[in-house]
Amino acid sequence: MSRNLLRTLATATTLLGATACSLDSFGSPDETMQFNTAFDSAPAGLEVASSSFAADSLGAWGGPRRGRGPGGPGMGGLMGGGLGGDFLGAGGFGKGAHRGPFAARIDSTCTVSAGDVTCTRTRNGLTATTIYTIKDAAGASQSRIDTITTNSVRTRTTVTGTASRGRDGASITATVSASSDRTVTGLAAASTQRVVNGVSQGTESSTGTNRDGQTFTAVRVSADTTTNLTVPVSSTAQTFPTAGKVVRTMKVTTTVAGGTATVRERREVIEYNGTTNATVTITQDGTTKSCTMSLPRGRPNCG
Repeated sequence: MSRNLLRTLATATTLLGATACSLDSFGSPDETMQFNTAFDSAPAGLEVASSSFAADSLGAWGGPRRGRGPGGPGMGGLMGGGLGGDFLGAGGFGKGAHRGPFAARIDSTCTVSAGDVTCTRTRNGLTATTIYTIKDAAGASQSRIDTITTNSVRTRTTVTGTASRGRDGASITATVSASSDRTVTGLAAASTQRVVNGVSQGTESSTGTNRDGQTFTAVRVSADTTTNLTVPVSSTAQTFPTAGKVVRTMKVTTTVAGGTATVRERREVIEYNGTTNATVTITQDGTTKSCTMSLPRGRPNCG
């Protein structure tokens, strides 16, 4: 291989590394323990709640691990598994309560009481109870979703229990508490846009052994607020939010046996302005970056 070609490849590798660092790196690299991997996923339980986190069912965080680089922040350059698809314009399209962004679907086995629909399920050690309040455009309560007339659905979920993780050489048990409260309006078939307001919180208190055989304890606390998120609806094409704001936070306190507590904090603010570029402000451990995010389906670009 020629010397010029080697020099070209080295330059390209350096540029690619700089691009990644501009997005994902905060502070100096940690060559011993990566604590920021706690931001890669959301606290257990949020996968069955209504939040902006693209949470999954991976269970409790696997703890800090040895490695190079700061680690995190997870999928799509955003924490908690990334941003939910409907917040990116990556959801389905269509009109009516069962279709399009932030569509509502309720299991037929749920019960109706005092005008609300209540669903309870237990899975992987966690019990989730969800209460749906369904209304038409005139504000009248409905006992089930009507694909033509249902205009708003309020979804309140609580999750409690014990989650575990026993893969990748880790063994962790976590006490979980999560809740969410979200209202989506504009679900009626005649509506041209939907408006979403909601909050969620999740706490995961874990103890166990990471993949390096180290005993640790950790507490992950997350929260988010969605304010007047406005999404046009279409029967023929996917759409993305054009207005509104989402604020997401996570704080992680970790103590490895024989060491002192390490605290990591991250805050993300996504603001939609009617263009194809949402603004994203990310603050991690006191360092702030101003970014943009292309819509639909983009990820933050922090320059």
